[in-house]
Amino acid sequence: MMPTISVEQSLIRKLLAAHGCHHDAGELADKLPLLGTDIDRCDDEILDIEIFPNRPDLLSGETLSRAIRNFIHHEMAEPELHITEGDVTMSVDPKLIDIRPVILGAVVRNVDISELGVSPDKFIKSLMDHQEKLHFALGRGRKKASIGVHDLAKITPPFRVKAVSGDTEFIPLAMSTPMSLTEILVKHPKGIDYANLLKEFSEYPVIVDANDNVLSFPPIINGEHTTVTDETTEFFIDVTGWDLRSCEASLTLIALQLQEYGGIIETVAVTDCHGMTKHYPQKNAIEHSLSTDLLNGLLGISLTDKQITTAINRMGGKFIARDKGNLLIEMPRWRFDILHPVDLVEDIAIGHGYEDIGVDVPQSPMTAQARPDNNLLRRIRDSMQGLGMMQIQSLTLSNDHDQFEVMRWKNVGEVTRITNPITIEHTMLRQHLMPGLLRLLSTNRHHDLPQSVYELGTVVRSHQNQSRLAFLVAERSGGFAAVRGRIQAFLRDLGADQYEISPLPDGEGPWLAGRAAKIVVNGNHIGCFGEIDPVVAEQFELKVPMNGAEFSLGELMNSIYDPV
Repeated sequence: MMPTISVEQSLIRKLLAAHGCHHDAGELADKLPLLGTDIDRCDDEILDIEIFPNRPDLLSGETLSRAIRNFIHHEMAEPELHITEGDVTMSVDPKLIDIRPVILGAVVRNVDISELGVSPDKFIKSLMDHQEKLHFALGRGRKKASIGVHDLAKITPPFRVKAVSGDTEFIPLAMSTPMSLTEILVKHPKGIDYANLLKEFSEYPVIVDANDNVLSFPPIINGEHTTVTDETTEFFIDVTGWDLRSCEASLTLIALQLQEYGGIIETVAVTDCHGMTKHYPQKNAIEHSLSTDLLNGLLGISLTDKQITTAINRMGGKFIARDKGNLLIEMPRWRFDILHPVDLVEDIAIGHGYEDIGVDVPQSPMTAQARPDNNLLRRIRDSMQGLGMMQIQSLTLSNDHDQFEVMRWKNVGEVTRITNPITIEHTMLRQHLMPGLLRLLSTNRHHDLPQSVYELGTVVRSHQNQSRLAFLVAERSGGFAAVRGRIQAFLRDLGADQYEISPLPDGEGPWLAGRAAKIVVNGNHIGCFGEIDPVVAEQFELKVPMNGAEFSLGELMNSIYDPV
């Protein structure tokens, strides 16, 4: 799923104008998709844009405008972060190494939104939206990284991050009375949402200032007294989590957003769980080496130094030099997506323009070959549709209750189970299609009868995929004679002239006693059919007569001649 941001065009225009860049909505609509985005709406008022998951650095209007200046307006890229060394420190309790080991901080001063004429409400909303987008894209639901933004004027450095017991109290955001950490996890909305991140621990992380006031209870909630308001001009940012890259990128991107309003970024000296002191955020760009053979081989053309410089500048980086068959390129630290040299090839291709790379033809034949069961599947679909059936596709995931207990089928071979199921409804890979059809009719029971559906799908038996066919009909007048007629028409359509229909033992499957049979073609048991037992139907909240069948496609292929 791709994150979506909605930005007022007036904000984009103001941010770009501050750097001498101007554009109209039409120019953005034409060129932004080339950067790796999908535009849902782009007019003179609103820009609604889907950001590809590999570009979390575009998740706010402010950081997006920074990328636009390089990509569309050809402003010289600055992969290094403009920061100054600050005097704020933050120390981390060694006990947090097993609770939440990565803890970073930054200070941003002199933020002035009035220079651009941005309203405080819209600025604060943009800041909060950016946090939540980063929690999703980089933080993986705040597990890898969670962000806290505080009004620096209301707190007193130095800061400490320590492990405390659950009875520690403070006033959380959006509350007026103190709550203990344990109470927050079970009563506060954010605590309920993210309590699972701390469920294994008896002690919890909190960030306190020099006066022992709690700034934050990461990754859950900030303190009420540090809330950012329309008068806030100095910010303290904390980021905690388990993944250093995610945390550092999140910290830098929030700082970059504030820098767009004239903010001055200052480092925070963090003494980590191991007693090592480092300054964050780090300003240096990351230098990458890219083989020219890899670049030329993937693009199919050889670019000049000038073309590479222009292309990489449009993507926010800087081409340094050639060195023994390699290209040395600097990219910003916040470009979280640069993981491999091939990512640089992609950036150069985007920056240069795919339309200018040229064309070629495949050097090897790429003609596909039909699957062995292609003709059989086509003939089955034609037959089912001729019988008035609608094709559906149900979930491959199921559970023992639906597959075996209700349907009265025994498992065939070993059952393939999900190691860590999210819900009790999806604990295994299905062995039969019929339960999915019953679930579908149960969901649609408020619609008029008759309802006729079929599915060509995959089941998993003894950890091996198998293809099966099932159909189900709900009708007021249907009975065994009706379903037998459908079976005879189906087998006739497939060209099965010789087959045997014999009774099934009572209680074998979901069938009504005495109203079910199995089909044997050329000595192979290809499937069974019958009326659905009302006792089974009631388990799916269905109270109408139903009949159906289920077949093995493998046995059908082995038993029926393919005239094609």
